[in-house]
Amino acid sequence: MLTVPQALDRLDSALAAAKAAGADTADALYVGDGSTSVSVRLGKLEDIGRSEGEEIGIRVFIGQKSASVSSSDLSPAALAVAAERAVAMARLAPEDKWAGLAAADLLLRGALADLDLDDGQGPSAEALRDMALAAEDAARAVDGVTNSEGGGASAGGAVTALATSTGFRGGKKSTSYGSSASVLAGTGGDMQRDYAWHSARHFADLEDAATIGTRAGHRRVRRLNPLKLGT
Repeated sequence: MLTVPQALDRLDSALAAAKAAGADTADALYVGDGSTSVSVRLGKLEDIGRSEGEEIGIRVFIGQKSASVSSSDLSPAALAVAAERAVAMARLAPEDKWAGLAAADLLLRGALADLDLDDGQGPSAEALRDMALAAEDAARAVDGVTNSEGGGASAGGAVTALATSTGFRGGKKSTSYGSSASVLAGTGGDMQRDYAWHSARHFADLEDAATIGTRAGHRRVRRLNPLKLGT
């Protein structure tokens, strides 16, 4: 996954390729993300996964005609090919009187507002495993809980950047974290299932895993022996 400055540099290359291929105007969008997730069940590690992906989308305009392509190959050569394909498609597209980029005087200039979306943390897979275990253990410790569907924890990050041939350049990096537990209460035909989950942008703001697990257990137990309302 690229940093915001790296992504903007790559978008500049994509826009230059679009102009060279014959586009009147163009914009390009970079999206990259990566996440790690861990799940446990009955005190044992059940699954651990890591996913990553990134791509650049290029939209070109020729008069009132437009077309878009995307590429997961971010090399200059691949972006040049993508831009050429987009321009060729745009030449064949029908005209749309609403197609076009915002006027330059409507674009934000300067730095984007800091929305505090990225805490710069990156908990290890071991730390996520421990969180998942703590959530499940707390849920199973609630009186009345008879089985578990497991506990989980995840951490992820994403970068989004946009550049236009009319002068806009901006991007953001964000993080996200989550923890959950799901357990069963009751026996036989009177079993009830429930869960608890919490997510946060900053790792420090994520609810304690044991608290999440305890809430899951209590929610589950409260489902037992429901009362029938009178009519």
